[in-house]
Amino acid sequence: MSTAAPPLSRAGAAARGRRPDRRKPADNVAGWSFAGPATLVILGFSLIPMAWALALSFTDSDLMSPGRNVGLDNYRALVQDPVFHQALRNTGLLVLLYIPASLAAGLLVAVLLNRKVRGIGFYRTCFLVPYIASATSAGLLMGYIFDRDFGLMNGLFVKLGLPVQGLLSSPSQAMFVLTLIFFWTRFGFSVVIYLAAIQEISKEVLEAAAIDGASRWATFRHIIVPSVRRMTVFLAVWGLIDALQFFDLVMTTTKGGPASSTVTIVYYVWQLAFNFFTAGYGAAVAYVLFVGTLLLIVAGLLFARWKGAMR
Repeated sequence: MSTAAPPLSRAGAAARGRRPDRRKPADNVAGWSFAGPATLVILGFSLIPMAWALALSFTDSDLMSPGRNVGLDNYRALVQDPVFHQALRNTGLLVLLYIPASLAAGLLVAVLLNRKVRGIGFYRTCFLVPYIASATSAGLLMGYIFDRDFGLMNGLFVKLGLPVQGLLSSPSQAMFVLTLIFFWTRFGFSVVIYLAAIQEISKEVLEAAAIDGASRWATFRHIIVPSVRRMTVFLAVWGLIDALQFFDLVMTTTKGGPASSTVTIVYYVWQLAFNFFTAGYGAAVAYVLFVGTLLLIVAGLLFARWKGAMR
């Protein structure tokens, strides 16, 4: 009987005795030539500034000088800061109004645009244009439309026999008007994502539902909505991040007024750093926003997983 080792055993022994292959220097150079620029961007524009801002939040720096270490004083001051509390309320109102509205309207419009009718490409473009347009130009345009004295909206109210409204100059109306403008400029993204998801639904499933006599509402509720639930979770998270970073429309329309009624957290950070030159305190506000955003996203994803929306 032969005592020779099987071929596979011999191959394994040879592999164990062989030195591991080493990549050629040229391979490393090629790899880093692709990964290097992205790595530098992440380090230069994300990680390093984040670490610097964290260190800054423990100082009283004005960006002109290093400042002195004040420990947790900046974070303690947030508890007593009425403008910060107002910014939290304004940003929270924006999130609560914008996310449900953008999801519901985005899905409804996407269903309407998922039809083969004449000129459908033009209609789809009309909903996308506000999203890709410059936020600055949109803010300037809407600032004119909703101006109390010369705006087109109050002109329409006068023609309809309605009283003139304060709109962007009214402390009780300004934040709602800004939320409406923000919705108009951003919900086109939800339309595009939902439309792509709806077009991925199997035509056989929709045809089978039609043959079984399912109404449009039944098809929407039992086929379309469950099929796009992953996109709904994605758009909810995206909308949350987008709303918490709300800044540009405030900058180009109300500048936080009147009476701080439209100050958002990001706008308040900008004011603290570049208007009041209290960069250390502004960095503390920014880090509170960062931690809060992270916690909200994690909680939302866990809730979606618990409800089965991530399957």
